[in-house]
Amino acid sequence: MLKPLKINIKLLIRFKKDLFSKDLFRFSKKCQNDFAFNHTITLSQEIKPGQTFENKLHNILLASKRINSYVLEPNQIFSFFKVVGNPNQDFKKSRTLVNGQLVEENGGGMCQVSGIIYQISLIAGLEILERHNHSVDIYTNETRFAPLGCDATIVYGYKDLRIKNNLPFPVRFKIEIKENFIHVNLLSESAIEEKELLFESKLDKEFITVNVLNNNRKLLNQSKYKRMKTEL
Repeated sequence: MLKPLKINIKLLIRFKKDLFSKDLFRFSKKCQNDFAFNHTITLSQEIKPGQTFENKLHNILLASKRINSYVLEPNQIFSFFKVVGNPNQDFKKSRTLVNGQLVEENGGGMCQVSGIIYQISLIAGLEILERHNHSVDIYTNETRFAPLGCDATIVYGYKDLRIKNNLPFPVRFKIEIKENFIHVNLLSESAIEEKELLFESKLDKEFITVNVLNNNRKLLNQSKYKRMKTEL
């Protein structure tokens, strides 16, 4: 009983903060108009096999379906958990990281969706308002499906991925799942110049620190992970 209560308190705190900042009125809405999305940036990742693959795939498909129905007009904000909703409703249990430990929880695997949206947003130069990296790097070179530093963990009520459309035209995330690959298309009315991402890593005995920079060497984010050999 305590966990739902804590989540509701966190949601209420966020609601008040969004209300006072007026972000509450800037969140993206379901697409109602016929926009001329003639330009596309595409990014693809493999959905790696695992013990709970079928449940993970269910969660990815459900989250993607909800995301695909939204459009992000200029100055509007995409909020992952406002669009996707509570993972305890309709989502299945799959493996995920909680406090640095691998566990099975409802909505497990959705972080691949938030991560690929985050990565393509960096490439497009969209404004990142909120993003949280995982606390632990659980992957090896063989199991990694995205560059370290491009992940975006979601904890309903606590940690969100929020992206602002700082472009003068609407954009839309369209996600497709084909043959165990997730493809995210960033659709836009005008062409978007793709930014090159540079990765610099510093390794010590316990942690990996990753800086992500653009091609002008502007720091986009810094992520710190505890090293872990266990595979997901």
